[in-house]
Order: sequence, then structure tokens, then C-alpha cells
Amino acid sequence: MPVEFLGIAATNDGSETTPRSGAAFDKDYTLRLARAHEDHGWDRVLFAYGSGSPDPAPAAAYIAARTDRLQLLLAHRPNVSYPTFAAKTFATLDQISDGRLTVHFITGGNDHEQGREGDTLTKDERYARTREYIGIVKKIWTTHEAFDHEGGHYRFHDFVSDVFPVQQPRPGVSFGGSSAAAYAAGGAEADIYCLWGEPLAETAAQIEKVKAAAREAGRTDVPRIQVAFRPIIAPTEELAWEKAHRTVGAIKQRREAGLVRHRRGGAPENTGSQRLIAIAEAGERYDRALWTPTAAATGGAGNSNALVGTPETVARALLDYHDLGVDILSARGYDLLGDAIDFGRHVIPIVREEVAKRDAARATAGTGPLTAVGE
Repeated sequence: MPVEFLGIAATNDGSETTPRSGAAFDKDYTLRLARAHEDHGWDRVLFAYGSGSPDPAPAAAYIAARTDRLQLLLAHRPNVSYPTFAAKTFATLDQISDGRLTVHFITGGNDHEQGREGDTLTKDERYARTREYIGIVKKIWTTHEAFDHEGGHYRFHDFVSDVFPVQQPRPGVSFGGSSAAAYAAGGAEADIYCLWGEPLAETAAQIEKVKAAAREAGRTDVPRIQVAFRPIIAPTEELAWEKAHRTVGAIKQRREAGLVRHRRGGAPENTGSQRLIAIAEAGERYDRALWTPTAAATGGAGNSNALVGTPETVARALLDYHDLGVDILSARGYDLLGDAIDFGRHVIPIVREEVAKRDAARATAGTGPLTAVGE
């Protein structure tokens, strides 16, 4: 099974450990970071979405016009635009990028963050809206005849787009979430289902829930699985762990100083963050290299569990997830540019080489999954 790597297309150099040095949309840095990913073996980068952040769609268009191979994963919240408008935006971006677009639909797990842009629906209502939204966008991408839509959240008449994606039949749809409502919506509609990095056992259980939801929706296929981590690598194990503890110290220092926006109301509302906190409370280290204090220090904020060790250790840990059926590995460091280059130079080649060896051996011998390296 081939493996792909997803990085981050940040529009400035700020992270949980360091303040940004320039504007929220620093064009030069955005391009340097994207080209670093393209030049160091990454497959695609994520253009993330935040209520007050630069609009990711024109940022993605800017990068698409200045790169050759890098795939684009565009995050989009259904509450910010009507699906007829969004479908045309995505199709236009797929044209600009010569067919390099995937769209990541974000339902939103925090009422306050959603409310910043006028979204007052409950979480379950948001998931129902997202499912309807994705269905509409897919139909617009693939339908050349005008049609009407009468749904629970959207209503329009006699619509047909004049711009269609390069990719046929359509661009990919990415989706994430860890609640029952998320599994139901993503299992039905997603081509790629995204999970935050958890221990192997918990990840395997989530994958089974995604597969079950896809079957329940009547699908004969299942979404591809993506899992996200924050790798912390160094030439030796000792140096990697020293770096890991410095990283957590910097995260805590910035939060205590009020230099990052805190979640309102204490405990997180979304199931994914609740899971990360519960895992962190149960233990700091899991499996080969998973380390939870980075997630604990951020209050379970998004992709926040680390993989700590030498490039070889982190590569082996990623291969453990690949053995579960994960074929898209998302990674983002804390020094966004430097870590993207180091990970691309030192980790990606190890994983790709081992996956290629396993696939070749499996094709030759007709055997099942192979044992992870180092075991």
C-alpha cells in the first residue's frame, strides 16, 4: 500500500512555541515553506482554516501557481459560504493547480469559534449540514445539467456551474472527527478520513468505526485513513527527548504569558480533543514513540500528540500506523520550515523505502502485512 505525506502550508512562521515574525499572511514565507515541502519529498500541504486567519483559498491559489508537483489540501468550513459558490471556487482552484486539489471539509467542534463567524447551529446540526453540503458540492462538480435542491439547510433552483474540475470525476473529499455524528457523515461522504495521532490500539478502533460507518451508509469502498502527529526528531534519542521537554516548556510559557488564544469555558467541546486529554491523563508515553505532554500542554488543541526520537525511531513508529491501514501520514513540527526540511530529509526516505520493500515482498509472496522494521 503506497504511503503519502502531508505537511502544513502555514502563511507565517508562528507556532505554539514561537511568535510570528511578520504579518499574518507573509507571502515570502508561505512560498518558502511550500517549496521546502515540494523539494523534500512531501506529497501535499494543508491550507488550514481559522475564523480570523488569512483566507486559505487564495493562499492555495498563490502556491499552486508557483509550484509544480505539490498537492493542495484546502480546509473549508461550510458555514462561511453557500455550496454553489464554494463548488465553483474549488473547481477554479483545481483548474489553476492542474488537478492538484483535495478539499478538507471542517464541521467545527467549538461553538465559540463557530460563533465568531455567525454559526449558531449545534454540533449535530453542523454535521448534518456538512453532509448535505458535501453532497451538493460533489453534484455540482459532476453535473452538467441544471438542477434544483431542497434540503434541510440549503435550497436553490436551476443551478449549473460553468467551471468544472480538472480531476475526473471530481477532486477528493477529506473529512475528520471522532464523534458518532462525525463517523456517520465522514463514513458516508469522505474519500479520506482524518484522525489525530493516538496510541495504536485507539487508532485501530477508530479505523474500524470509520469502516463500519461507510458500510452503514451503503458504500462498497471505505475512506483512506490519515493520521496526524507532531514529530520531534534529533540525531540521538537523548537529544530528541531534551528537545521534546524544551518544546513543552516553551508551549507552557507562551500560554501562561497569555501569548496564545485560550479556549473559553474550560474543557474542550469536541470529542477529538477530549480523547487527546484523556489519553494524556492516562499516560505520557505509548507504543514506540508517542508522547502526550505536547497535547496536554495545549489542552488537546488539534494535532498535538508528538512522536519523539531519532529519525529511525520516528520512521518505525509511522510504519506501525501504516501497518494498521494508515496510508496518509500528516506531520508538522514546531519550527515549521526547519522541521519540514529535516523530516523530509531524514524520515520520509526511510518510510518510503520500507513501504516499497514490503509492497514488493507482498506482491512476490502473496503474504499479508509484514512485520515492522526493528522488531
